[in-house]
Amino acid sequence: MAYPLRIGLKNSGQATTIEALRDVWRIADEAGFDHVWDFDHLASIGANGTDRPVYEGWTLLAAIAASTHRVRLGCLVTGNTYRHPALLAKMAVTVDHLSGGRLEFGIGAAWAESEHRMYGIEGLDHRVGRLRESLDVIASLWTRERTTFEGRYYHFKDAIANPKPIQKPHPPIWIGAGGDQMLQVVARYADVWNVSGASTPGAAAELSQKLDEACTKAGRDPGQLRRSVQHMWDGRERTVLLDNVFRYAEAGFTEHIINCQGPDHARVAAAAAEALPDLRRTVVPVAS
Repeated sequence: MAYPLRIGLKNSGQATTIEALRDVWRIADEAGFDHVWDFDHLASIGANGTDRPVYEGWTLLAAIAASTHRVRLGCLVTGNTYRHPALLAKMAVTVDHLSGGRLEFGIGAAWAESEHRMYGIEGLDHRVGRLRESLDVIASLWTRERTTFEGRYYHFKDAIANPKPIQKPHPPIWIGAGGDQMLQVVARYADVWNVSGASTPGAAAELSQKLDEACTKAGRDPGQLRRSVQHMWDGRERTVLLDNVFRYAEAGFTEHIINCQGPDHARVAAAAAEALPDLRRTVVPVAS
């Protein structure tokens, strides 16, 4: 199935300012990007340690919804263990309504051991099983009048969840994954796969083939799943960005998120906006 190329911007919410966040959101909305993203961490990640400033991802999504008019928005990706699925389902519905039906629901199993340790968050040892149950429950809360669920980790009895999402049957589900178990989760639940653990187009293509196999095993047409990738960019070498997007598109990836690197996130977003016409001309839709 052929999908159109879609391109987004991301300011994660880490080591940034509210002004820079608002600038990136505005540029994404006004310049014609398809989506805009943040991430979901409680402490900073990466080589510079855990003590840098980080804003809460879903609170930021509500602000994006209120600050923009056209661009779609999401968290790439939500850490499932950080919130009970009933709360997360309600948060997502609220943002879907605030945005007029523009939410892209990104989620993953969570991975940051330091966060779980420092805050006493449980569940990382059984994170894949918890994610499966959360996805079952959240979809039910979004689409059914009552939800009863008896799982290993979560328990619901005649649970009510109103209102339902604006988008029907629910917002698109993006799942970040790279391991074999998680690719099985993607094959069952996702509308979009965000590749994790592959640093080159070739490695991403290999994981994409594994996902095709997981889909076939699950009885699902692999062509029903869109593929997405993030591009870390500092806004300086446009040819590097164009080449990366093109090479991943050749591998079947049609959703591209430009992760605006600091310290000047707005400058990188503006440079991406200038490159957007070239990106749209250079890369064509690819059959996946």
